[in-house]
Amino acid sequence: MAIIVQKYGGTSVGSVEKIRAVAERVIETHKEGNQMVVVLSAMAGQTDGLIKLASQISPEPDPRELDVLLATGEQVSVALFAMTVKSLGFEACSFLGFQVAIHTDDLYGKARIHDIDTDRILKNLNEGRIVTVAGFQGLDAHGDITTLGRGGSDTTAVALAAALKADVCEIFTDVDGVYTTDPHVCPKAGKMDFISYDEMLEMASLGAKVLEIRSVEFAKKFNVPIHVRSTFTRERGTMVVAETKDMEKVVVTGVAYNKNEARVTITKVPDRPGIASTIFEPVFKAGIVVDMIVQNTSQDGFTDLTFTVPKADFYKTMKLVSAVAEKIGAEKVLGDEDIAKVSIIGVGMRTHAGVAKKMFETLAEESINIVMISTSEIKISCIIEEKYTELAVRVLHSAFGLDVAD
Repeated sequence: MAIIVQKYGGTSVGSVEKIRAVAERVIETHKEGNQMVVVLSAMAGQTDGLIKLASQISPEPDPRELDVLLATGEQVSVALFAMTVKSLGFEACSFLGFQVAIHTDDLYGKARIHDIDTDRILKNLNEGRIVTVAGFQGLDAHGDITTLGRGGSDTTAVALAAALKADVCEIFTDVDGVYTTDPHVCPKAGKMDFISYDEMLEMASLGAKVLEIRSVEFAKKFNVPIHVRSTFTRERGTMVVAETKDMEKVVVTGVAYNKNEARVTITKVPDRPGIASTIFEPVFKAGIVVDMIVQNTSQDGFTDLTFTVPKADFYKTMKLVSAVAEKIGAEKVLGDEDIAKVSIIGVGMRTHAGVAKKMFETLAEESINIVMISTSEIKISCIIEEKYTELAVRVLHSAFGLDVAD
């Protein structure tokens, strides 16, 4: 008897009718002899509505209380789902994050999962019930409710699959799989049958919205197969799995972009040991994720340091870094929000030369200037002007032979 974890997003459970359709689909799989754990997000628009309510009270709501408020969205979904399953003649029970319990740290709004108690879930599964668990939330060491941040229900689902040693974790969304790039930007994008954990990690980190990055990290660490598929069809989607030799035959698997980037530059930074640590310490303490970092060659004992952060953290970063810059005697701090990151990804890059050259030439042919460059073993990323994002995605997708015939 297989354990299957399924996760349904807000669009999939956006109304009572949609919840009923999801319940019927889950019951179908349950009737095949599978033990079912269903993770649900809040109904579409509910989380945004709760944030809007909180913002009417304060422009910066208390993080602990905001988590208490936001966790109610998933509570509604799982309760309605369990009621629906029971109305269809099957046993079900719902659990919130603290009831399971999903243990996290206390970084409210961005909490990370430490471990999960599975006893209560397994007891109910063995008694024949369909178990539904609220995504996106957990419990810290003080007994307080925490939330995992945007996309946190994906992480909940994969973490549960790992803890339960599930056979597969199925992530149901409003798309039918993982595409070579955003099909809304590039109509010639194609759906992939398989993608490696590493490639999916890169795509998720680079802005692909199909899976939340922490969910892929969990999947890779515990070797949990993820099946990304559509709620609204029965078609097979994309399997996210461990890398195989055949995957290296394809040089570039996909093209990703991210407009949620901002650039910060500190000019004339004194070039001495420990200076980078001094600059980034307050940024890291504020929980701000730094992405690309470029430091120029030192001249006359000074250098320029440039890095990128999420746009949502741009003004906070500028404030923190400006204070440090004054303290260390740097010249000034410059910022730019009108940028985007465009990237190519593929495990085949490990064994094929000339990939970067081809990428740079393709962008140059369209007069797209490259502001920053970052590379890893299976990825090349370029920061460009935001207005050229869609064009860059389309020409790179074509240049690396990813276009699907009309």
